[in-house]
Amino acid sequence: MNKRGDNKTPLSDLGKYGLIDHLCSELKISHKSTVRGVGDDATVIDNGNRYTLVSTDLLLEGIHFNLIYSPLKHLGYKAVIRAMSDIFAMNGTPSQVLIALGISSRFFVEDLREFYEGASSACEKYGADLAGGDTTSSLTGLTISVTAVGSVEKNEITGRAGAKPNDLICVTGDLGAAYAGLQILERERRLFEKDRQIKPDLGGNEYVIGRQLKPEIPAGVLAMLRGKKIRPSSMIDITEGLASDLMQICKASGTGCRVFSKNIPTDYETVRVCEEFNIDPLIPALNGGDDFEMLFTVPVELYDKILGIGEVKVIGHITEKGSGNFLVGADGTEVELTAQGWKK
Repeated sequence: MNKRGDNKTPLSDLGKYGLIDHLCSELKISHKSTVRGVGDDATVIDNGNRYTLVSTDLLLEGIHFNLIYSPLKHLGYKAVIRAMSDIFAMNGTPSQVLIALGISSRFFVEDLREFYEGASSACEKYGADLAGGDTTSSLTGLTISVTAVGSVEKNEITGRAGAKPNDLICVTGDLGAAYAGLQILERERRLFEKDRQIKPDLGGNEYVIGRQLKPEIPAGVLAMLRGKKIRPSSMIDITEGLASDLMQICKASGTGCRVFSKNIPTDYETVRVCEEFNIDPLIPALNGGDDFEMLFTVPVELYDKILGIGEVKVIGHITEKGSGNFLVGADGTEVELTAQGWKK
């Protein structure tokens, strides 16, 4: 019961994915061309020769970004990355991006040009056209909505469902860096707000700050997988945190999982920053989010092929349905995975 005592359910009782399930559980698909609706990284539409992929992402000032330390050019870049990452997570290729903005009167034309320079740069790097959108006025801060469109060969599509028992659980890159970068930025923001004469001290933290403000998609690694004729049995981009996103794969696939803490990759700079803030590096690696790496599964027979891709680490394996989702410590102790996720 909420404070008004009217028996309404607080959003925090459900969380992000629970709310989506609740709102969309009774939706019906009426078009044959709609192959997949809610429940994956992108909507899948059959256009005849290939599948069209469509994904939308929403960012709100004060929730997803803080303009005190987020340059508008970087923000435009990251906003596009967030949407295009979903297309790559379906094993697809982005082709168009549309941006809608809610803009308050404190912004100037030059500010928005900076934002679009960043957005255009991301589109150019990953081969998409910035093809349209919308703008409207806002009474509060900046609201950003990005829609990414792409496509994939029908026999190459992946999604959250498809993982099978004994499949290897793999990740690209390293995890927890974006969270570590956010801790540095937030610390300097608080110091600056107390004393405007203080200059931010960001030296030595370029990697983790870059992972927070200007993330990249591991498109090159996905190209290597295709080059080795490896199609993941399931895949998702890591935006909510390894634990939460892996649990989404297990839920969609009807499986459990075992992940080994010693195998979860973290960068040395992430570890150093976590030590500085007295944080176990495993915590942001599991729950930090915003890493934009790819989490995927492959049949165990492909182990040798996967080992040949240095940017990919095998961190565990998929288990039978009903076996639970567990993190295995260095001493063999198993702890049940929990999804921190979105609770606002």
